[in-house]
Amino acid sequence: QVQLVESGGGLVQPGGSLRLTCETNLSGFTFNNYAIDWYRQAPGKERELVAHISSGGDRTNYADSVKGRFVISRDFAERSVYLQMNSLIPEDTGMYYCHAKRRFSSSDWWGSGTLVTVSA
Repeated sequence: QVQLVESGGGLVQPGGSLRLTCETNLSGFTFNNYAIDWYRQAPGKERELVAHISSGGDRTNYADSVKGRFVISRDFAERSVYLQMNSLIPEDTGMYYCHAKRRFSSSDWWGSGTLVTVSA
C-alpha cells in the first residue's frame, strides 16, 4: 500500500510563494519506479494536472497555466516530491493532490490533498 502525504498548503497573498511537499512511504529502490504528479481541484471545477515528474526525475511537464511559475522536483534520499509555486494568483486556489503511478503498471495512488488559498 503506497501512502502519499501532502503538506505545505495555506493562505498566501497574490504574488507570494508556497512550497508543497509530497512524502511517500516507498523504499528508496521502489521510489525510483514511480512517476509523480501534482493535481489540483478548484471549487466547482474538475481536477486538473498541474505538473509531472518522471520516475528518474529527468523529465518534467507543466500545465500551460503554471509554466514559468511552478517547479516540480524530487528528492530520492527523502523519497519526496516538491512543488515550488511562485507568483501565485487567485486562480491557483484549490486542493492540491499528489498522485503516484508505478512504471509499466496501471497501479496508482492518491494523497488526501493540501489546500492552497491565494487571496488578498
